[in-house]
Amino acid sequence: MQGILAWDKFDKMNKPKAVFREINESYTLQEAIAEAKRCLNCKNPSCKKGCPIENHIPEFIHELSKGNMGNAMAIINEKSNLPAICGRVCPHEKQCQGHCVLYPKGKGIEIGKLERFVADFDTEMKLIREKLPQKTRGKVAVIGSGPAGLTVAGDLARQGFNVTIFESQAEPGGVLMYGIPEYRLPKQVVRQEIEKIEALGVTFLLNCVVGKQLNIDDIFAQGYDAIFIGSGTALPKSLDIPGAGLRGVIQATYLLHMANIYNEGTVGRDKVPVIEGEHVAVMGCGNVAMDAARTAVRMGAASVTIVYRRTEADMPAIQAEYQAALQEGVKFLWQTSTTEFLGDEDGKVVGLRANTPEGVKEYAFDRICLAVGSRPASRIVSTTEGIETDDNGYVLVKERPFGMTSRKGVFAGGDVVHRPQTVVMAMKAAKSVAVGIAQYVDAVKLLSE
Repeated sequence: MQGILAWDKFDKMNKPKAVFREINESYTLQEAIAEAKRCLNCKNPSCKKGCPIENHIPEFIHELSKGNMGNAMAIINEKSNLPAICGRVCPHEKQCQGHCVLYPKGKGIEIGKLERFVADFDTEMKLIREKLPQKTRGKVAVIGSGPAGLTVAGDLARQGFNVTIFESQAEPGGVLMYGIPEYRLPKQVVRQEIEKIEALGVTFLLNCVVGKQLNIDDIFAQGYDAIFIGSGTALPKSLDIPGAGLRGVIQATYLLHMANIYNEGTVGRDKVPVIEGEHVAVMGCGNVAMDAARTAVRMGAASVTIVYRRTEADMPAIQAEYQAALQEGVKFLWQTSTTEFLGDEDGKVVGLRANTPEGVKEYAFDRICLAVGSRPASRIVSTTEGIETDDNGYVLVKERPFGMTSRKGVFAGGDVVHRPQTVVMAMKAAKSVAVGIAQYVDAVKLLSE
């Protein structure tokens, strides 16, 4: 089947690059132009309305259809900070492509693949070299280099701000680098997009943990005019049921992180918490659950089952990821509400007990991955006075200036405010906050003159 790996053709344990190679192949130039020419160039393009950042979709597709790659990339850059990434991981079926007038007929324009093609072409050919203003407008610190942080940094750098990103990990990218599997989002693509942000004049401080090595006050003391918190939701949620502490019950985000760095050659196979031949359960049915399940398949699990308390119609995962999981052999238990994880006398998980439409049942598993959501870490706000959060730790922000917290000059956006969402939704929120930061810094400087 096209797009699905041939599992019997290589050794899953010793060739991670093969196991995790990107599944969805890109267009050739001829294929991209042919697809672009199918666009009807609607007078009132519904595809644009379906895009959270209102990308100029018909315009860039029109330029692509004529082979004007530089023009197409310039148009995309007007709205999107991470096109090579969004072209791969956005839920196009729910957004731009799903709103295409041809979509109900099963012939919607492959907008995501076209965006990805143009962005990849630009990376290879280096079409766009932006003329940047001098960095004299102000100094802004960005905490976190995920989608929100990169977006704020890129937008402000283009407007003449001197921007520094404080990143706790050894490499920037946040969830893009550590939380999305290689087969969906190659890490080289993430690095190339980050290089474009860096080329705008953005500085990255790595292995710098705000809330531990320094706090908000320390950053302001370095002369920053404003600070943006884009630290995401780093703490995974657990299940408050018996057996949650058994060995073998792990977080899906931990599996994804370790699989990603194993794939990079940073750690050995023994560090990835799925052993070949194990029977694995994944709790939850969002995109993270799909990623974890498909990663477990690639790591050699004998079987992988997603356990979900609601119905197939209720699952939050995008349809394309669900279909891919089915094609790769992942099984699903619907309307199965887990009440207990079962363990042996050594404290190792051996299965779960659940309520089902047929009554209480028990299922045997060697490993259970939790993909039931995440929440913000408190490290930054707990070491800083004056930043209000709700009861769940999400940062509260104002409408004017947009994105500012209860502490003057400190802004926040993305998942740490709006709860876990897609890459493009984090980008949308961050772009609005970037406007608020610019307005705030300009106003403060004007009043001080």
